[in-house]
Parts: sequence; C-alpha cells; structure tokens
Amino acid sequence: MNTILNTVYNNYMTTYAPKPLTRYDTHKKSELRSVYNSIVKYTKDAPWYLPTTSKETQHYAVSLKENARELRNTLAQLGGLESKELFSKKSAYSSDENVAAAAYIGSEEAAKDISDIELEVHSLATSQENLGLFLPDSRVALAPDTYSFDVGINNMNYEFQFSVGESETNRDVQERLVRLINNSDIGIQADLAESEGRTSLRLTSNSTGKNQTFTVTDSHTSKTAGTVDYFGLDYTSRESSDASFLINGEERTASANRFTLGRLFDVELKGTCEEGTPVRIGLKTDIESLTDNITHLIGGYNDFVKAANSYLETQSKSRQLIREMRGIAYRYNTALESMGLNMTEDGTLKVDQELLHETASQAQDITGTFGYLKDFSNSLIRKSNQVSLNPMEYVEKTVVAYKNPGHNFTNPYGASAYSGMMFNSYC
Repeated sequence: MNTILNTVYNNYMTTYAPKPLTRYDTHKKSELRSVYNSIVKYTKDAPWYLPTTSKETQHYAVSLKENARELRNTLAQLGGLESKELFSKKSAYSSDENVAAAAYIGSEEAAKDISDIELEVHSLATSQENLGLFLPDSRVALAPDTYSFDVGINNMNYEFQFSVGESETNRDVQERLVRLINNSDIGIQADLAESEGRTSLRLTSNSTGKNQTFTVTDSHTSKTAGTVDYFGLDYTSRESSDASFLINGEERTASANRFTLGRLFDVELKGTCEEGTPVRIGLKTDIESLTDNITHLIGGYNDFVKAANSYLETQSKSRQLIREMRGIAYRYNTALESMGLNMTEDGTLKVDQELLHETASQAQDITGTFGYLKDFSNSLIRKSNQVSLNPMEYVEKTVVAYKNPGHNFTNPYGASAYSGMMFNSYC
C-alpha cells in the first residue's frame, strides 16, 4: 500500500504541482480541522452530481486548487494573513543580478541592524555529467537479449532492465533508456545529445556539489552485461563541484547555488565575478520595498487569472472564475488606477511603475493611501480559500438530485472529488 501511495504522490507532484512548497503549506491541527468543518458546512446542502471522468477536466480541477494555493502563498509572503503586516516585508537588492539574486527572509526587527554584504563568486556549484559514445542511427550491434546495468547514487543502488530487439537501432534503445531513467525519478536526468547525425546518451545528476556523485556499472548486474561499454555510460564528462565564493572577504563553499546567509538573505548564484569586484547585497529603501511588494501582489493576481484564461477553450466554467476575479478588481478599480494599477482586456492588471513609485513617495499616511489595496488583498485571500476548498464549483457537471431541505445529511468529501482524481489508474 505504501508503494502505491508513493507512486500516486510522485505522479501528483510531477504532473500537477511542479511549484515549490513554502512554509505556508504547513498547517496546525486547528487549521486542518477548520478546513474540514468548512467542507462539511458547504456540502450539507450541496446537490448530488455525477463524477467527472474526463482526464482533461480532472487535471483542470486539481490545477485550479494548486493555482489557488499559489495565490494564497503569494499573499501570505507579503504578510497578507495579518492585515497589520501587509506590504511591510523588506526587499533585498543585488548590485549585479547576473551574478547573484537575493531575497530578504528575516524579520522586520532584524532588518534594522543589517549592513550590506559583499559577495565575490569564484565558481558555481556543478552537477555530475556522464556523456556516452556518439553512435550512428543504425542497427544496434548488441545481440537480442535482456540487459541490465546498475546506477549507484546517494548510497542507493538501482538496477535498470531492458530488452533489445533484433531490428532495433541505436537511437531506439537510447530513447527507451531516456524514458526508463527519467520515469524512475532517482535523481538523474537523461537526454540525448546529437552531433553530425550521431546520438549519445547523457546522464546528469539533479543535485550539485562535490559529494553528489553517481556511478554506472554492469559488472555485477543480474541480466546480460555489455551495455555500459557499448553506450559509454560510465564516462564522466564533468565532475560535480561545490560553489566557491567570498563573504565580506571570508572564503566559503556551498554544495548548491542557492543558500541562505545568516537566516537573513536567500541568495541564488547565477554567475561569477571578476576578481576584486564583489557584488553588494543589502536591503532596499522602505519605498522600494513597498512598490516591490505591490508588484509581487499584482503578479500573483495576474498569474492566477492567466491560468484560468488558459482553460477557456476546454472548460467553459472557467469564464465564471475569470468574471469573479475581474469583479473583485473592478470593485477597487478607481483606487487601483490612482496608484498606477490598470485593468486590461483579459482581466489582468498592468503596473505603471512610475506612477506607483510616485504615489508611494508622496504618501504621508501609507495605511490610508494603500488601504484599498489591503481590502483588495483580503478579497483575494477569501477567493483563493474558496477555490481551494471547492474547485469543483468551476467544473461543468450533471446534477443528479437536490437534497431535501431540512432533512439532509453531511457529505464532507463531495466537494473534494478532486482528491480521488490523483488515485485514478492506481486503485
């Protein structure tokens, strides 16, 4: 049973939720109980309807929930769950975004005593790459048989078995191995490299750092050996390595190109510096932080609307969701336009950075000037919670029967039919 659940979970994460998780995706027992009670209350009078069987519709319903989760997390990161903290988050700057990008993750109190940091990047962290032999697209020289090879990574050993047919070509077998390795999800990505009509099987580890290595052998495998030498899978074309850099003149290393500094900055390395020319990382001014937060808010709103727009041709009820989102924005349209936030034809908002910065700079009372924007954010949180609670509201479905008023009973999982969609083809 655990194997089935793990397979379902991996399918869900790779198919529906490629977005990274945040600390706002963890919840207390009281919060989970509140969600359950909300579902019970909502479905008490909800009609019965036929479950959807279309894979496209199922994917749409689960994606709606994930997009709502991402919108809520965007608002939460700006302090939207606590109205007093909304838009108070500090923003970080980097003097060269091509070398390093930075985000502030510390508290408002800690921001008062932060000095700029000098970061000089000497080398980036790299992943191991194995590049096989470049073979022509002709009949494979291996005898028809069942072959296998072993991949060792992270103190684990994985055996891959596959068959070679009599009429198959080198490319046929290479493409099958690409699918076999990628579908196994062991932390290695496979693809084909091409040169002058020849193809090579390339293996690249997902993780960086000098300790993140893997080996490919078939000396002690269970089936026929010979594929490692034939395809050249054991040749390491690039060694894995750590990132090397200086922090205020002090030498540091990191196994990944993204790390935190003193629980204050989230830093992502993108390039290297010329020697003696460090990048400066620090906090932006309050005005710049405010405009960044507002821009981030509008970006989250726009991403949600664009995601709903992408389903217009296949899911007719997505129009209802778009109308509701536009209705929220129109409610505050006059106030938003005065700040430089203008509605477009597709329902998204366009930011006039010059007018927004001017409004923030001239505001004597930030709370009063941007009060409507806080109300707008609160409305978006309520809408994201509602969509997350019952994405099936925006799915075309056939009603079977309405419940008898006053004599109904709770059906707590009726509105959560999307949860069962993850188990299709597994149970």
